[in-house]
Amino acid sequence: MTTESAPHSQFGLLRTRRFAPFFVTQFLGAFNDNLFKNALVVLLTFHAVSWTSLAPEVLTNLAAGIFIVPFFLFSATAGQLADKVDKAKLARLVKVLEMLIMGVAALGFFQHSLAILLCALFLLGLHSTLFGPVKYAILPQHLREDELVGGNALVEAGTFVAILVGTIGGGLLAGIGGHPSWVAFAGLMVALAGFFASCGIPSAPAPAPDLAINLNPLTETWRNIGFARRNRGVFLAILGISWFWLYGALFLAQFPVYAKNVLGGDETAVTLLLATFTVGIGLGSMLCEKLSGKHVEIGLVPFGSMGLTLFGLDLAWASPASLPGGAPLAIASLLAAHQTWRVLFDLFALGVFGGFFIVPLYVLIQLRSAVEHRARIIAANNILNALFMVVGALAAAGLLGEGLSIPELFGIAALVNALVAIYIYLLVPEFMLRFIAWLLIHSLYRLDQQGVEHIPESGPAVLICNHVSYVDAIVVAAACRRPIRFVMDYRIFRMPVVGFIFRHMRAIPIAPAREDAALMEAAFAEVARALEAGELVGVFPEGGLSKDGELQRFRPGVQRIVTRTPVPVVPMALRGLWGSFFSHKDGPAMSRPWRLRLFSQISLVVGAPVAPAAATPEYLQARVAELRGAPK
Repeated sequence: MTTESAPHSQFGLLRTRRFAPFFVTQFLGAFNDNLFKNALVVLLTFHAVSWTSLAPEVLTNLAAGIFIVPFFLFSATAGQLADKVDKAKLARLVKVLEMLIMGVAALGFFQHSLAILLCALFLLGLHSTLFGPVKYAILPQHLREDELVGGNALVEAGTFVAILVGTIGGGLLAGIGGHPSWVAFAGLMVALAGFFASCGIPSAPAPAPDLAINLNPLTETWRNIGFARRNRGVFLAILGISWFWLYGALFLAQFPVYAKNVLGGDETAVTLLLATFTVGIGLGSMLCEKLSGKHVEIGLVPFGSMGLTLFGLDLAWASPASLPGGAPLAIASLLAAHQTWRVLFDLFALGVFGGFFIVPLYVLIQLRSAVEHRARIIAANNILNALFMVVGALAAAGLLGEGLSIPELFGIAALVNALVAIYIYLLVPEFMLRFIAWLLIHSLYRLDQQGVEHIPESGPAVLICNHVSYVDAIVVAAACRRPIRFVMDYRIFRMPVVGFIFRHMRAIPIAPAREDAALMEAAFAEVARALEAGELVGVFPEGGLSKDGELQRFRPGVQRIVTRTPVPVVPMALRGLWGSFFSHKDGPAMSRPWRLRLFSQISLVVGAPVAPAAATPEYLQARVAELRGAPK
């Protein structure tokens, strides 16, 4: 990673050399793709007779298909190149290719050859395919972990703004009188600017320089998907991203017809819908850093999927049942209708929640993918994204062909989104559990975290903490970016809601030796296996919830654990939860609803790790007492 002072916010990254040149390069690339693609579509739509005998509807769909084909054919190769070659160098080569492509486009315009123009469009798809793995694999090399959310948010927001501006610019260029070669000239200037921007990207050394390139797209694609499947969370994140692109592309593809035949608007209405959705995506992406505390927070993913479903359904309900009188309406007349504002709000909200959904998933892939395979895993993601979008387009075309209205299509897509989300969260409960933890510390409580950098980012450790409430484990889990295997009293697993949560957190049940010696031994054996596998194990050494808010005597279990498996012990202390609804103050926990104390301040203080040899019950109790301070 390039050494540079840390920016105070995600926007500060735009002033750093390790991010700004790359951001400008990818922005201009996305802009140019859409500038040329939309200009060509507009020309073929309104001047098709001068180019070919094919119907405009066939041409526009043909153009969309030609652009996406390279993702299937060359993504696997692109991923290998990004793992084998310095990514900064590869980005510059891709920009040179982009300039050559604009030369091919200029030739197509001068020759008035549709075949050459479609070839240029295919090559632009290749350009995007080659840059795709670079786009996401380079970020972890230049950004710190606490900058990745902000960096990905800027990339996502920038990409959608580039799509919007490029789409509008392409339409305007196509409408300019004179020779259409102006489109190619504009594209060449954008590509040249992108090349100069790419020259500022710092070196990003290849993680696998000796990799032998396999040019067979079928076998290499299958191999890349195999790399992704080694980590279940990564693979399901890829499926989640692919589903989002299917869902989003399905909505975006209907905007022209929806604006004309449902809202009754003119050509400007399409731009209004696209701009509203884009602003939403940008805002949602940018909010991710604030809502996640600058670290990957996959708890935002279920939050995003809920919004995508709710506002997708509301968009279906809010759409006018009949075409307004006086159609096509100018934008001012369209905005005078109250239903239009509800539609725009739904599209804006879809964008916002889409940002919540997509950004954490991209960061998850970057952080949890093996470094030497990261670009190829991202290539696999791009292939599946393209496949899902094609399937979604075919399904939408089939349903619309059967007589389904566009609002009904939106409603069905939203319901299917809910089913897909539920399926993914059942397969990987970590997503929903992180959402519960995130919701807890952003609704019931305001969590102040101190010293969390002492929790190791990788490798095994035992985390210990005082125990004052039934939500202690959830609060600790919310503050830690890694999953924690908590050791908990077996009776907690019998509780209706709490038991369900802890079972899916893979908590380890334990019982006192006098009650169930076999279960206790099984618990210690499972703890040893978890630590040997490099996991974090959480223990409450008091053995039960405090009855008076004071620290109880620490039991020797932690010492036994680290004697068998020597790992660091990280002491922690919770403040502010004694007296809450979930504590035993003045009677049984969770028996006094008025003690929810919404938005009350709580704290988690983490101390420096303790060596295994020093982890005696007395020393650990003294360390936790010191971190806790006065009883709270």
